Amino acid sequence: MRNRASVVIIENNKVGLIKRIRDGTDYYVFPGGGIENGETPEEGAKREALEELGVEVKVNDCIAEVQFNGTQYFFLSEIIDGEFGTGQGEEYIDENRDRGIYLPMWVDWDKLSSIDVKPKEVALKVQTLFN
Repeated sequence: MRNRASVVIIENNKVGLIKRIRDGTDYYVFPGGGIENGETPEEGAKREALEELGVEVKVNDCIAEVQFNGTQYFFLSEIIDGEFGTGQGEEYIDENRDRGIYLPMWVDWDKLSSIDVKPKEVALKVQTLFN
């Protein structure tokens, strides 16, 4: 079990997500990953946003905590620097990981309930916050 931290970034009625294609299945996740030793959840969320998206973020409120193989924290965040989609984390550069494809993208927030976003309860919460 490892705690995880993720960012929820909303801009122009769109949510920044990672489209995952793995073992013939397509689904979406909020950008994030494991919290490293000595990191706070907020610090982990900032690091993961830089690694996965290529952006520096200001981490705001924690809008959800989900229990699944540890605690997953979801922080409403805003981009303060960088270019979305330019991440250089190991998921993009380590060809030996064999963990599928990661595609950062913007998705209309009103489509969150009609696509496979994991975890679904966080996607639905985001919709209610911005509805």
